[in-house]
Amino acid sequence: MRDVSPGTNPSSLQGGPSSSSLRIALVTETYPPEINGVAMSVARLVEGFLAEGHRVDLVRPRQPGFDQSARGEGRAVPDPAGPRPRLSVHLTPGAGIPGYPGLRMGLPVPGALRSAWRARRPDLVHIATEGPLGWSALRVARSEGIPVVSEFRTNFHAYSAHYGIGLLRPCVLGYLRQFHNRCATTMVPTRGLAADLQVLGFERLRVVARGVDSRRFDPARRSASLRASWGAGPGDLVAISVGRLAPEKNLGLLVEGCRRMTSIRPGMRLVIVGDGPARPRVEASLPGAIFVGRRVGDDLAAHYASADLMVFPSLTETFGNVTLEAMASGLAVIAFDYGAAGSVIRHGVQGWLAPYGDSAGFLDLLDSTVGNPDRIRVVGRQARRHAETMSWDSIVQEVLTIHREAMATSRGPCPASGPEPLGWMNSRPAPRQM
Repeated sequence: MRDVSPGTNPSSLQGGPSSSSLRIALVTETYPPEINGVAMSVARLVEGFLAEGHRVDLVRPRQPGFDQSARGEGRAVPDPAGPRPRLSVHLTPGAGIPGYPGLRMGLPVPGALRSAWRARRPDLVHIATEGPLGWSALRVARSEGIPVVSEFRTNFHAYSAHYGIGLLRPCVLGYLRQFHNRCATTMVPTRGLAADLQVLGFERLRVVARGVDSRRFDPARRSASLRASWGAGPGDLVAISVGRLAPEKNLGLLVEGCRRMTSIRPGMRLVIVGDGPARPRVEASLPGAIFVGRRVGDDLAAHYASADLMVFPSLTETFGNVTLEAMASGLAVIAFDYGAAGSVIRHGVQGWLAPYGDSAGFLDLLDSTVGNPDRIRVVGRQARRHAETMSWDSIVQEVLTIHREAMATSRGPCPASGPEPLGWMNSRPAPRQM
């Protein structure tokens, strides 16, 4: 863990709140069974906090179809270790996100949060996402004097150009900066992103990486029958792409790369895992590829492990959890040198990295790699060994240390001033574009 700005020395916390269990209010706009990297990693933090004996009040939007019978005032999930629940789930109203069917954002509920936190005050509020629900949680926590930490999870300002609202990018970035700078600490997943955000005026940043479940994502899940369903024999090369099929994922380069690979190695198979608004266009552009839609859990793990090479052309990830999942599954990865790939892959050792934004260099890597399946498999085995060192247990401990530091440095109630729900419309422009 790297402290980008000066922080508290952990040794100063001896004898403080670290010796007792915490009540953590964790606020997120997305959570399983929704399928995305943020939902997955937030769920792993919740599981880790509970395993360490802490109490978690999870605040999230109601999910249609999944939460139909749940009431808005919240529900508690019993803890099998005892009669008192350690996990309480508080459901809030939500609204659909344009361009993201199946995902929702939470609406601001300051009154409900204030009542809940006055009745059962958390030691700390952890805000995982920066939407309207997160905004209201920030406002209430500051006015009540509850320490707040946040995570920078999604490049909303980078996505704006892909959804026809590029002119709003400085405004979105200004809102994000206001939001996070009102928190005791903002966690970011990579050093590169932390450096970029620091230049843009973000303060008190801490680098906390992500982990991977190497027991679930395991080469042992390789399935000959699954490969056969793709038309791949034991010696055939299978390239896989895993992720949302959406405009911000650089899908044009994926299409071009897949065409290049099959022209060099006509017998290889291309498997596309994921769904989204761009799927019809990509499917029409790659008639020879195998589109399997969304996959989760052990089924997703089997799809990874049954391939040989992961192709990941995205340029807008804050991290890219799929990179770690592919590596843990024994796949060599071809990606750009940023995010998770830039943090954990040594070029030519666990995968191959093209300079950020260098599409020609990315395609050259595909060209030079696809003709050498033996090398791909060697690199995949090295990727697996490296992924085994990246456990979620250590990440949970880092986050809990940040929680306790924020509690130790809290100075009581904060002024209620802060960003209005649309306050970013009048925020100052960013020092520079990312």
